[in-house]
Amino acid sequence: MGNAKLIVLNTFGSYGDIHPFMALAMELQSRGHHPVLATSGLYQEKIETAGLEFFPIRPELPPPQEQDQSLIEKIMHPRTGPRFLIEDVIFAALKDSYEDLFRAVEDADLLITHPATPAAPFVGRKTEMPWISTVLAPMSFLSAYDPPVPPYWPWFNHLRVLGPGVMKVAHAFIKQTFKAEQLVNFQRELGLEDWGHPMFDGQHSRELVLALFSPLFASSQPDWPRHTRITGFPFYDGHRELEMPKELERFLDEGKAPIVFTLGSSAVWVAQDFFHESATAARRLDQRAVLLIGDQRNLPTGSLSENILAVDYAPYQSLLPRASVMVHHGGIGTTAQGLRAGVPTLIVPFAFDQPDNAAHASRLGTSLTLYRKDYRGDRLVKELDVLLSKPQYASKAKAVGERLREERGTEKACDLIEDFLRKHPRKRALSENAYALSH
Repeated sequence: MGNAKLIVLNTFGSYGDIHPFMALAMELQSRGHHPVLATSGLYQEKIETAGLEFFPIRPELPPPQEQDQSLIEKIMHPRTGPRFLIEDVIFAALKDSYEDLFRAVEDADLLITHPATPAAPFVGRKTEMPWISTVLAPMSFLSAYDPPVPPYWPWFNHLRVLGPGVMKVAHAFIKQTFKAEQLVNFQRELGLEDWGHPMFDGQHSRELVLALFSPLFASSQPDWPRHTRITGFPFYDGHRELEMPKELERFLDEGKAPIVFTLGSSAVWVAQDFFHESATAARRLDQRAVLLIGDQRNLPTGSLSENILAVDYAPYQSLLPRASVMVHHGGIGTTAQGLRAGVPTLIVPFAFDQPDNAAHASRLGTSLTLYRKDYRGDRLVKELDVLLSKPQYASKAKAVGERLREERGTEKACDLIEDFLRKHPRKRALSENAYALSH
């Protein structure tokens, strides 16, 4: 592109929410632009270590290992967690987030937003600046034609046979369960027109929505926002900041491919007996295993056998292609990494979009789903044995992995961003009142 642009990318959440935006920022930087990642201070060191500019946006949360365990458990509760996170954490900091972000975008040419940043669409609309919204997982569209699987109603997946008419009614009920008075009142305070429910219809840009996942994972639906473009997954290469532990390299070199058990960067803090059950199942199956425990508090009690290694973390893109099977929680970032690695997966959903991601992976033929409450004993051994012994899972996973590695999701997304910038230059004649919280 002819001239560099200042691009603010606003995101919030776990590594699965941060990493795709870091991937986009690094690609935009390589093209001569000036990306700024605007998010929680929790990720400042991570972002700046990657050579990117950081801008702090509230709410501020302490690192998971320093948080009150009851807070993490509330957030990760399958039924009430999403509402608690949205209404008690994110909404509570709505005006703070708005104030921080409009300072961040003062000189910017473009704003790119994440679904869990409800103040950001207000900033984009109030300033009338070029604004692109994103979704990381299909569930964010709440499509009646591809109905999502709520974490508290896994049976909801079977209702899709009733058709989009019934699903529209069901989704209207789901929307009503999220109280958005704070957003609606703030929208009025800013003098903005009603774009629909701020957490659903109102989160999307009316000019470009980037669906940051593979078209293999989910296809475009009639009720998605009109200007949606599917890009492919944007992969962040974690090996830039984390090398494979030497003991793990040796373990991988010394025997056959292991089962890899991981709970990403969020569910790992409510692991409970997950890693104990995982190690037990691996021993019963006489399989080698790697446990990515995240924190020493998750180390299974008792000694691990020589065929089972526990480490805190490892870069997925280096580890997963060397696995026989991957077992994980179904976060969209981890799901994408498992698909790209080309290995069969057992998904154990905890909360949020994880059951829906599991359903999409299952439809690809690469994965089985085992709900958290059933993750033990004979049931776990049976599911793992199916993935290990039935060659169709490995064959399908390999084919999907090859397709994903060819998609160039990050590059395609950035091509669309640059094209959007060419067509939508920012109007610089805005008054200072455009940034005011109220009139």
